Order: sequence, then C-alpha cells, then structure tokens
Amino acid sequence: MFSLSEVAPLNHHQNSCKLLKPWWEVFMDYLVVLMLMVSVLACTEQLSRDRVVCLPSDLAVRNTRDPEDAAPPPLHVPVNIGPARGRRTHLEHQQYVYVSQVCYHKALPACSRVFPYVILLQSLVLVAGGSFWLYFPLTSSRIEQFLAILAKCCESPWTSQALSLAAHQENIRQAKRQPQRLPPSSPPVTRSVSSGSNSPLLKTSSVPPSPCPSTLSCNSTVSSASLSSGDNACPPEPPVMQKSHRQVMSLDKSDGEEARALFERVRKFRSHCESSSVTFKVYLAQTLFKLLLVTLIVSYTAPLLGSVSFHHICRLEEVHLSGCLQRYSFPSLEELDSLGRIPDLRNDLAFLLHVLDQYDPLLSQRLSVFLSPVSESRLLEESLERCWGEDKLHAMTSVDADGCSRLQLVALPRLPSAVFTLSQLQVLELELILDARFTAQVYNMTSLRELHLHHCCPSVDPGAHAVLQERLEVLQITFAQASQIPNWAFSLRGLHELHLSGRFSGEGGVGHSWALGSLRQLRQLRVLVIRGLLQRIPVELCEVAGSLVRLEIHNEDTRLLALTGLKRMVNLTELQLRACQLQRLPSALLALTNLQMLDLQHNSLRTLEELLSLAHLQHLSSLKLAFNQVLTLPHSVGVLRGLELLDLSNNHLRSLPPALFTLRRLRRLLLAGNLLVELPPAVKELKLLTELDLSGNRLESLPSDLFNSCLELRVLNVAHNSLGSLPGGIAALKRLSRLDLRSNRLEELPAELGCCSGLCGGALLVENWLLLSLQPHIRDFLSQSSSSRASCSEDLSETDSDSFSHWPPAHWCFSSALESQI
Repeated sequence: MFSLSEVAPLNHHQNSCKLLKPWWEVFMDYLVVLMLMVSVLACTEQLSRDRVVCLPSDLAVRNTRDPEDAAPPPLHVPVNIGPARGRRTHLEHQQYVYVSQVCYHKALPACSRVFPYVILLQSLVLVAGGSFWLYFPLTSSRIEQFLAILAKCCESPWTSQALSLAAHQENIRQAKRQPQRLPPSSPPVTRSVSSGSNSPLLKTSSVPPSPCPSTLSCNSTVSSASLSSGDNACPPEPPVMQKSHRQVMSLDKSDGEEARALFERVRKFRSHCESSSVTFKVYLAQTLFKLLLVTLIVSYTAPLLGSVSFHHICRLEEVHLSGCLQRYSFPSLEELDSLGRIPDLRNDLAFLLHVLDQYDPLLSQRLSVFLSPVSESRLLEESLERCWGEDKLHAMTSVDADGCSRLQLVALPRLPSAVFTLSQLQVLELELILDARFTAQVYNMTSLRELHLHHCCPSVDPGAHAVLQERLEVLQITFAQASQIPNWAFSLRGLHELHLSGRFSGEGGVGHSWALGSLRQLRQLRVLVIRGLLQRIPVELCEVAGSLVRLEIHNEDTRLLALTGLKRMVNLTELQLRACQLQRLPSALLALTNLQMLDLQHNSLRTLEELLSLAHLQHLSSLKLAFNQVLTLPHSVGVLRGLELLDLSNNHLRSLPPALFTLRRLRRLLLAGNLLVELPPAVKELKLLTELDLSGNRLESLPSDLFNSCLELRVLNVAHNSLGSLPGGIAALKRLSRLDLRSNRLEELPAELGCCSGLCGGALLVENWLLLSLQPHIRDFLSQSSSSRASCSEDLSETDSDSFSHWPPAHWCFSSALESQI
C-alpha cells in the first residue's frame, strides 16, 4: 500500500506534465485508449465464444432458391421407426465443433485470426511510446526543472506586477495611437490577460498571484471594474514624460530577493538548456517512431480491407519542423512593449516553451517575465533604490583636503537614481559600475564639477550630455583598453582638466596608435595627464596644443621616441615626462619659451650637456631630474639663472661644479641618493636657500659657512652620511624647522640646538641615545609638544618638499602601491 503523501507528488507531477502535451498528443492518447478497448473486447469475444459458426452448404443453397421451384418432400417415409435407443453422444454438436476448428485454421485468412491481437500489441506499443519523452531520464529531469521554475514564476508577486504594468502601458500606448477609431457611444475596449485558472500550476500554488492594489489604476486591464463596466472607467490621464520611464513597482525586500534569485535560476536553466536539444530530439524521435508505426499499420491493413479504403498522406519535413520548434520568437508577446523584446530561444527551452504556449499562453507569459532583460532591469533598479537611498548617500559623502564634498561608489550593478538628488556634491567617483547611466536628472546636481570614472563606461542621455558639457571641469578616466573610453568625454566643451590612465596600445605593440577620438571640441582644456604606453606624442594633441598649459605623460618605463609634437605647444608652463626612457634632453624643449617647470624624473639620462640649449627658457624656475643616471653636472647649468628648484636626487653625482652655486635664486636644492663626498664651501653663495637635502651620500663634514650664510634655511637633511660632527653656528638658523641627523657617526649634539626654536615638538630627527648628550632642559625643550609645533608644521607645508625623507613612511608606501597598480 502506498501512503497518501507518496501518491500525491506523483499525481501532481503527472498533472503538471500534461501542460507540455499538445493537442495532437492528447488526441493520440484518446485514440490509443479507444484502440486498446476495441482490441481487448475483440480478444475477449474470441476467447469466450466459438470462433466460427459453420452451416451446411446444401441448406444454404436451398434457402437461396425460390420457394415455388422447391422440390416436394419425399413421399416414402419409413413406417416402423421407433425411438432411438442407447447412449446419447451429441454427435451433431461434435461435428459442428470440429468443422468450426477446421474452418478457423484452414478457411479463414491469418489476418482475421490474429487481427485483434495485433491491434492489442500495437496499442500497447503506442501507450509505451506515447509519453516516452516525459519519462526518459535525460529529458524528464529538464522537464521537472522547467515545471518547478514555472511554478515559482506563477507564484512570484513580481510576475503579476510586471504583467499588469505591461498591459496598463500598452492600453495607454494604444489610446495615444488610435484616439478616434471608436465612436463616442461605444464603451472603451480593453484587453485583459487570461487568468489561466485551468492551469494545474495555478491551482496547486499556495500563494495566488494577485497584482498589488497600489499599482493598479482605473485604466488597468487587470482591474475587474474595467471588465464589468465601461461607464465607471476613469479617462486615461496624459502620460508624464519625466515619470513614464521611471515607474517602479514596489515589492517587499523578501519578495525582491526571491525574484532576483528566480532570475538567476532562470538564467542558469536557460544556459543549460540552450547548450543542447536533447528533449527536442527525443520528442522528434518518438514522433517519427509513432508516425512510422501508423504508416506500417495502414500499409498492411489497407490491402486486406477490400471494402474499406484507407488513404493516408504524411509528409514530414524535418528541417522545417526543427526550425519551427527549435527557435521560438514569442509572436504572442510582441505586443507587450513594456516588457521589452524577449530574446529568441533555442533547442530544448524553445521547444518546452512552445508546447507550454500551446497549452496556456498565460503560463508562457509568466515565464517570459523572467526571460525579459527589461523586467530584470526594473527589479534591479527597485532593489538598488531601496538599498541606496538619498539618506545613505548623504552619509557616505565626505569632505576632502580641498574642502570639496566627495562621494565614491564602487562595484554597484548600476548608478542609483538618488545620486542625482545630491545638489551639493562636487566630486563623484565611480568605480567598477558597468551599467552606469546619466539621465536628465543630473541637472539637479548643480555643484558637480569633477567626475572620476575608474573601469566603467557610463552612457549619457542627450539631456544629461548638455548639462555635463556646461558644468563639468575635471574628468579622470581609468581604463584597461582604449575602447572603454566613452566617446562623449571628448565633446565636453567646458572641460579644463582631463586625466587618462590606462594602456593605449594593443597586445602586440607599444603605443602604435592613440585609439582615441578627436580632441577638437576641448577648446578650454588646460591640463592633460596621460598614464599609459605611448611611443610618440599623439597627433590628436595638436588640436588642443594652443590651449594646453600643463602636460603630464607617465609612460611606465616605455621609451617615448618621437617628441616633435611638443613644438606646437608653445603655451605650456609645466611639462612632465616621467618614465619615458629618455636618454637625452628633448630638442623640442627649445620651442617652449613659456615653460616654468620641467620634470624629467625616472628616465635614463646620463649626460646633461644639452642644458646650454635651455638658456633661452627665461621663465624656467623648476627643474626635476631625479631618478636618472646622471654622472656629472656640466658647468652649463649656470645659464639657468631663474632656477628656484633643482632636484638631482638618486643619480650618480660624485662632485658639484662651481657654476651650480651661481644660481642665486635657488631656494631648494635636492641632492639625495648620490655619491657626494663633500659639499663645496661655495654653497654659502645660495643666500635664499630654504631646503637642502644631502641624505644618502658619503659626506664626512659640512662647510663651516653653511650655517652662517644660508640664514633662510628651514629644512636640512643630512641623514645616512658619515658626519662625525656638526660645524658651529647652527644657532644662527632661526627659521630651521626640520633637521634630520639620523644614521651618521655623531658622538654628541651641539648645545646650540637649544637656540633653534623651530625644532621643538619632534622636528629634530636623531637617535635617542644622542639626545642624552644634551642637557636635560635642552632635551625637554626639543621633545616637548606645544602650540609652536603647529607653526612649524605650517612652515614645513609651505616648503612643499619633494624629498622622500620629508614624507611619512605610510604615505610613501601608499604612493608606491598606487603607482605600481597604474
């Protein structure tokens, strides 16, 4: 005996499988049942009764003659005939039985004897093969999964809301297209979606799918009022342009999570089913087998039934059949434009949905809700707006060092609409948001001036594009391939700064093409920063050469060969060519007469003989040549009379020429990381020197006139040398705010350090054991933290030092990691 709990699921599965059986399969099932009944009855008749009744041929002939021509009975009748005696044998009955057996086996044709059994066997074969595709292991698993997903789609509240909204929008769209087709007296014609109450899936569902009352209007086609009466129907309201595309259906959080999980389940089932067509092939083989069996039955039955003529024509075109079922384009759903175009399906999923649509179109519509990318997009949009509301975005907004309000969004499925309500936001950073989109609502962001796009390419509506053209001033784009740069970025006429970080070249070469659009529309562009692999200065830069003021190229240690394009940028005041593998100073610098800052750090410069050609750059005040391979500094450096900053850190200098100390305007001299063994006494000529970095050399002493002459000195770094003592007169440096004496050979510290008030609060960097050589009150004075430390910090920030020892180690680690990633 089976329990009710074991029989119920089987019965439910059998009823659910009926959804996928088309009308011809159902008709065939009834026909097979009828054949089975007839064959069983025929076999029963043959087994339970005499097979044949035989009559004498003479009696049959006599009965066929005319009664008048019949011969008279014989006149001679035996007289003395008594009753029969002896045992009754019923010989006449036995004779008839014998005749029946002989006639059945000899006289009757074989087809008449075995025809009922053949019909019974054929019926059993048809019954076995009628639903083979529903129970075959390779196909039944997919069918059961398909029916389970379909049941979930019918139970999901998102299905009813999406279909209701689709029908409502379709009615509004038809009313706009055909406003005067119906006479005024006729009631309004509405389209209603079939309830599908006959569906077994809808009967067994625990939660009936009902549309949310808040989302139904008086014009909704699903509303019962619109179906019962047309007089009470409200006139359709004119559509609102701003809210038509933003109508979002409300769902609970649990329902939204369940709907998203169902979307993912449908996507996985779709990818699994579209990879093969097992179900269709099994169904096609079953259909062909049944067709072959019917053809065989007709072929041998028609000649035997002389009085009955069977004429059967079957033309099976397999190519046309497979094209119809393997690719199903949803012709009945094309009218629901609000769901979007349903993609064409193939193989097993197309076949299953086609069979389901033949049974009940409403069921296919419910499943198509989870196949529509537009419906999934609406669900994601609703979930995103619920999780990323305006309050949460306000809480995430911060203020940077420049006093600008900044918001950073990372790895979201799309851009939340609440972002466009932040009217005070100035800097917006988007990272790894693949489906970002700027709509016309960006007009509300009145303070937006800077936009950062890190590995995301947002789309921009026409209304938003005009707003960005007017307001956006700074744009930073980080990409993996140049094709990811949005085209609208090169049409922002009001853009002042453009930062591009990524690889411009292909996989096989280095910088062979710029791969960007035209920069002709960026007439107000002043700053251009490029981080990538370039082989030459792009010709596109010539379109904005006249407006550029600052150009930065960080080439990631890739050699930059052609620099002739720099000659047209005559208005440049700042030029940075870092990590470009330059071996000599570019000759194109001769044309940059307005240049004020030249940065050639992280290159391969070995000689600076071309410094003489820079004599006509009268505005040049900053020259950065750190991290190169310079062996000697030529005497021609003296022609750079206007220099205020000279950075020669991390080179191979062993000595300094006297011409260097003729640069009387020099304020910052950075010589860290070289091979210097002494500092010439001529350094006293640099009266305006505020920062001197000599760390990482081989100095054993300092000139005695350094402290007496360079009275403006604020930062002195002599760490990592071989100094045995400090010269006297350091007390004259009243403005000294930072002194680094670490890693030397000092045995004691001069007591004059107590006169340097700027060194209080930890501005003196030295080993702890050396501090013990000072008197206690001096030591306490130098190590105390007072309000004067704030003023010292302000003075230090004003120096804007580029020396690595003036920055905290954490900052240097962060910068190095960031540069390595870029």
